[in-house]
Amino acid sequence: MRLKSISFFLSASLCFCAFVATSQGIDREAVVKRHNVKVNKVDSLSSLTVGNGNFAFTVDATGMQSFPDAYIKGVPLGTQSVWGWHSFPNTENLRVEEAQKVYELEGRKISYTVQPKERGRVKMAVEYFRVNPHRLQLGNIGLEIRKNDGTLATANDIQKISQELNLWTGIITSNFAVEGVPVKVTTVAHQQHDAVSFRIESPLLFKNRITVRLRFPYPNAQFKDGGDNFSKDEAHTSSLSNSTGSALIKRTLDTTNYYVDVNWTSSATMKREGAHYFKLQPTSGKGLFECSFSFTEKKPVTTITNFAKTKQSSELSWKKFWLSGGAVDFSQVKETRAFELERRVVLSQYLTKVQCSAAYPPQETGLTYNSWYGKPHLEMHWWHAVHFAQWGRPELMEKSLDWYFKVAEKAKLIAKRQGFEGLRWQKMTDNNGDEAPSSVGAFLIWQQPHFIYMAELLYRHDPTSKTLNKYKELLFATADFMASFPSYNQQTKKYNLGKGLIPAQECFDAVSTFNPTYELSYWSWALEVAQQWRVRSGLPREKKWDEIINNLAPLPQLNGVYLAAGNTPDCYDKGSKYLTDHPAVLGAYSTIPAANGLDTVVMKKTYFTVLEKWDWNETWGWDYPLMAMTAARLHMGEEAVNALLMPVRTNTYLVNGHNFQDDRLTIYLPGNGGVLNAVALMCTGADADKGINIGFPRTWNVKWEGLKKMF
Repeated sequence: MRLKSISFFLSASLCFCAFVATSQGIDREAVVKRHNVKVNKVDSLSSLTVGNGNFAFTVDATGMQSFPDAYIKGVPLGTQSVWGWHSFPNTENLRVEEAQKVYELEGRKISYTVQPKERGRVKMAVEYFRVNPHRLQLGNIGLEIRKNDGTLATANDIQKISQELNLWTGIITSNFAVEGVPVKVTTVAHQQHDAVSFRIESPLLFKNRITVRLRFPYPNAQFKDGGDNFSKDEAHTSSLSNSTGSALIKRTLDTTNYYVDVNWTSSATMKREGAHYFKLQPTSGKGLFECSFSFTEKKPVTTITNFAKTKQSSELSWKKFWLSGGAVDFSQVKETRAFELERRVVLSQYLTKVQCSAAYPPQETGLTYNSWYGKPHLEMHWWHAVHFAQWGRPELMEKSLDWYFKVAEKAKLIAKRQGFEGLRWQKMTDNNGDEAPSSVGAFLIWQQPHFIYMAELLYRHDPTSKTLNKYKELLFATADFMASFPSYNQQTKKYNLGKGLIPAQECFDAVSTFNPTYELSYWSWALEVAQQWRVRSGLPREKKWDEIINNLAPLPQLNGVYLAAGNTPDCYDKGSKYLTDHPAVLGAYSTIPAANGLDTVVMKKTYFTVLEKWDWNETWGWDYPLMAMTAARLHMGEEAVNALLMPVRTNTYLVNGHNFQDDRLTIYLPGNGGVLNAVALMCTGADADKGINIGFPRTWNVKWEGLKKMF
């Protein structure tokens, strides 16, 4: 919404403006449901997901995982959880220390866990600790439908498809026909348990021509695991125990165990078809069959759920989710692009709730399939989680923030090994906080201030001693590393970041790079926030932190434009290698307010320089929300919308709402989180703004409620 004729009230009360904007009574159900996802063909990029943040189940056009081969090159049909991890046996007694290399940087000898080119045990150690542990694909549940001639229906035999994901309830309804005979499958995930339930309706059930198939894949040890490796039967075991109306399967992969509890209504039999291949055959002669599959780390004592309970759980929980926090309504905007932006906003809320709202930082492909072996990248945690707080659901962000307490000791050991103070937060890691070898990731530093940023968001939500006391020790230790990392330059009398880092724009050499603009700004801002936490806690400002804040190197610029880093005066030259990857220089006035002397006039010129010169075909999905946030802070509404909707491959949002990158990364959740952060900022403005909807063109009448301001 654009408020008119209230300049007096704008100048009198910023809070009042937010109240007016948030009291318009958005019909949330109407906003959500007009973006229900509809699929009418077998399309490998249109698979749909149900889940609860801890567990996700992705389906094809049948509402189950009937044709994994047809989807493996698109959005695979995965079944994953936050707890399902596995490691291959370390038969060579490899140690991660064998992947570490000492670099002499700025008078220091610093050990980094990288990917040395040496062969032998070093190479074996690098490969082992990149692959292990890896997230598991827990199982494939699909339909087997026999045709009139007795053969199994293929993906080509699935006709008259009409599939819909009801976002308001989290329920997928799939209608299709095989040889003209209708089949209806209703798919739903439990919101308190890691379980998925199905209702199957079809005349084919009367003739026992529909079977529910359960198969268990083996980890493929590859960068990407879509759950289609059905070889290596001898490497794992699946033990079946039957009882009336239910069955229990125990899965064992080396030292990893988990269970699948299966239950059903009516008469049916569960039998083994192969080592890891089971069939649930309805035999009641009825036209309706319901079954549920619950995945657990520990052996369940009783049956966990059934279809009715799962459906009720989903309906209640999703309604509660959509009625909580923020909402944005673009229906009053006349420009056609607004509908697409609203679609991305609604679907991104659904997908990040399903894929990214657990008690652990998620991987970049969530709980659908493995990328980077299923491991989270901590620099992406901001993009996965911060939007929950901006959209008035801070509890969903806080769940994963608590993970830092669990892994803090390992972060302390990294800092100590490298000769720094405090905690150096990991980059490519796992649920246990172990560091994976990476010649790029080991040198990244921009994940370091994220903890301070998120803790400050929680303090905004609950500005009490309880919040301070919970997070302050980790926050102070985070700042201790940040204050010990810069190196003093005797010539300039300033503290440099680097040499010995790779910026968020990862196309840089670690050994020669120093003073990246975004990291300098983020460092300065976060250390000042840490000082505020000391003052709030009744403590004096930390002198060493102030030494860095007051003497940090200035943001590098040339000809009135900010440079990517202090060693790149040629970064905007034609053909420069620095015109690819993330345009992170804009981050200095995107996720954070002006810091370390940032000049908004220079940043505006930098924005248009980047826009003109960048190779947009070599970017990532969150780059466009990054740009939009910079444009919004500069009050360039048209530019912000243009950035969010720039027609580039990596800024594509599929029919299911996923941000498509390329054939390797067919989904990319940092892009979804970025859209939500950008739109929130475009609506509310930042702390420094005196108005609202500063990130939209003046003609856009955007209605919103429940959103929180960005710093």
